[in-house]
Amino acid sequence: MIDIDGVSKRYGDREAVRDLTVTVRPGRVTGFLGPNGSGKSTTMRMVVGLDAPTTGRVLVNGRRYAEHDAPLTQVGALLDARGAHPGRTARAHLQQLAATHGFGARRVGEVLEEVGLAEVAGRRTGTFSLGMSQRLGIAAVLLGDPAVVLLDEPVNGLDTDGVRWVRGLLRRLAAEGRTVFVSSHLMGEMAATADHVVVIGRGRLVADTSVPELIDSVAPPAVRVRTPDVDRLRDLVAGPGTTATCPSAGVLLVTGLSGTEVGELAREHGVVLQELAEDRPSLEDAFLALTQDAVEFDAGRVAR
Repeated sequence: MIDIDGVSKRYGDREAVRDLTVTVRPGRVTGFLGPNGSGKSTTMRMVVGLDAPTTGRVLVNGRRYAEHDAPLTQVGALLDARGAHPGRTARAHLQQLAATHGFGARRVGEVLEEVGLAEVAGRRTGTFSLGMSQRLGIAAVLLGDPAVVLLDEPVNGLDTDGVRWVRGLLRRLAAEGRTVFVSSHLMGEMAATADHVVVIGRGRLVADTSVPELIDSVAPPAVRVRTPDVDRLRDLVAGPGTTATCPSAGVLLVTGLSGTEVGELAREHGVVLQELAEDRPSLEDAFLALTQDAVEFDAGRVAR
């Protein structure tokens, strides 16, 4: 697992990360969310020792990254899709990494095949599209068959098939018991992929919870009902812990009851329902509500 314990990181007068404590656990995909400038990339760089915490410590499987004898077998990290030397071929890039740990050419061939780059392995990486560079970066992540996978914006530049492939890969790695920590600005993709989310704003922890719990913490799920007998149904659903509002003619919005419970009440009392659907906020709605005061640049606040 990844243990981030009381970590702060200061660059001169600017504090990029502030007293952050998070444990990223194995067996699930943990999404790492935050507005631009919130400290996500700095935190990920500290996990793999590219930046040192000003205070606190970051441990991977009980040790600092630099203390592991074979770090590629512990952590596979993709922090910059364009990190490969543009003059090297994809195969040469991976072979150079493999040589640091004694991995042979066979392993390089296996990861190239897995990410779909086997046929272009002889091309220089400077000719690669962003999506191809992402795939090469993921190949480097997988090279050491690591226990921890760390990915910063891994689906940027990928087409629909590529995004779906990454989603399936992350879920498979988590199902194998690995620790998967992935940052993304694509809330829809995180909602489809992550089991758990860590949200930071201005370097501070905002939330550390499951995706459903995060959404429910912002706004409880509601049941939207369309019926010609709104007043009668509103009386039927009234009770402790429930609310019923009428946002438009013939429509009732009920909180505190499930769709099944509302439907059963209507059936028992002969109320005709023309529509019944659970109305739930999205992960994006929850994220924006939680981080609205932590956005560094907000177009909606520009003076006119």
